[in-house]
Amino acid sequence: MANATSPVRVRFAPSPTGDLHVGNIRTALYDWAYARHTGGTFVFRIEDTDTTRVTDEYVAAAIDTLKWLGLQWDEGPEVGGVYGPYLQSKRLGIYAEWAQRFLDAGDAYHCYCTQEELEARREAQKSAGLPPGYDGRCRNLSAAEIDAYQNEGRLPVVRMRMPDGYTSFTDLIRGEMTFDHNYVPDFVLARADGSPLYTLAVAVDDVLMKITHILRGEDLLSSTPRQLRVYDAMGVKPEDYPKFAHLPFVMGQDNAKLSKRNGEVSIAWYRSHGFLPEAICNYLALLGWSPGDDREDVSMQEIAALFTVERVGKNPARFDMKKLEAINGDKIRALPVVDLALRALPFMQLAHLIGVEPTTQELAQLEDAIPMIQERVITLAEIPGLLGFLFASEATFTIDPESAARVLTPESKPIIKASIKALTQLTSWDVASIEAVLRSALLDELGLKPKNAFGPVRVAITGARISPPLFESLHLLGRERSLARLNALA
Repeated sequence: MANATSPVRVRFAPSPTGDLHVGNIRTALYDWAYARHTGGTFVFRIEDTDTTRVTDEYVAAAIDTLKWLGLQWDEGPEVGGVYGPYLQSKRLGIYAEWAQRFLDAGDAYHCYCTQEELEARREAQKSAGLPPGYDGRCRNLSAAEIDAYQNEGRLPVVRMRMPDGYTSFTDLIRGEMTFDHNYVPDFVLARADGSPLYTLAVAVDDVLMKITHILRGEDLLSSTPRQLRVYDAMGVKPEDYPKFAHLPFVMGQDNAKLSKRNGEVSIAWYRSHGFLPEAICNYLALLGWSPGDDREDVSMQEIAALFTVERVGKNPARFDMKKLEAINGDKIRALPVVDLALRALPFMQLAHLIGVEPTTQELAQLEDAIPMIQERVITLAEIPGLLGFLFASEATFTIDPESAARVLTPESKPIIKASIKALTQLTSWDVASIEAVLRSALLDELGLKPKNAFGPVRVAITGARISPPLFESLHLLGRERSLARLNALA
């Protein structure tokens, strides 16, 4: 376990009851980075004992999300490992065995209290100004009392005994932590049907999988004394307990914990809206940790090389969409053209601009077009809107009604006709030649300002007032298609 000579073993152990969210992935990222930084092992474990909420679909989505982000695990689903299986639903016999051991050793006992009885006693505790929690009613039942409960048909849960006193441990982020056991009552390990609760399964797995360091959210801090109690009952010495590091909350712009109410929390949402995995990891790494020197652009390799728990702060981190967008835009601009084209392809296909099986011509056209928009897009999802005019057939090409109303006025007719005349005379269809003849025809001969001169041509060619650079757009669209679009408005 966690002693000075143990190789580092960290685990990411989500309960995927939906898409993994920002907080999940920041934890996974820190786990991955700590393992890579220390030369340790990154364990991916699925906590899926709640079969009513954790579905195979969500488990598969969690696996896919980690792969997409580049957070490859060393042990876990699809990889295996010596301490598997790594789905808790496959380990139920292990938990049942340990629950029985705790019962046999007197560390745990059967509790026959009903939910109604527990709730009534909690209300009485509140009224008396006492800390609410289990009052130990079933701690020392006589044989006669047990028989009476069983004759009533009551099925007991397994409850762990918390000793008197307190629990202290050193959190790697928050320092010395102490919990008075008056506020940590005896807790349930297994339900009446034998299924394990989180505290039993997570602690047993941490011990058997030889986890040395646990990096997780601050919301789980209060459960730590219970886990330490299970470690102790398993015979683990305090000096061999895993080391804990509880990460600060991620807050929304309203200073409340990030949730669907005050921000987008699902990583699947960011993926579908064209954010790059390396941008997401870059930004999430900065939510609570700093590489030093006020750096904001860090690669995955740099995160792994620089990450230390000591540089993780205690204070909540605020999620800033504008900052994520800025980082994403920077990452897009830094990509090689071929790479960006490949990443844009699924979005072009989703917009039905390129087929499921793209042709060589379509791929080449996309690569040729990427440099026009690479400096101006923030997300991949913006690319179809900017390049759609190149891939639309003349039958499907449309002009934005608002752009048409504002720009394609009667005054635009002479501009369109002058453009057709100038472009028709071109012998070489290249960017420089296109720019030269249009500037001569519209600025010099018609005496127009650039905004007024080129606006109607832009809308005619691209279908919108906001578009990639005009001359490059004409060049890539080609002579025949460009003149056809202009003639349609002449």
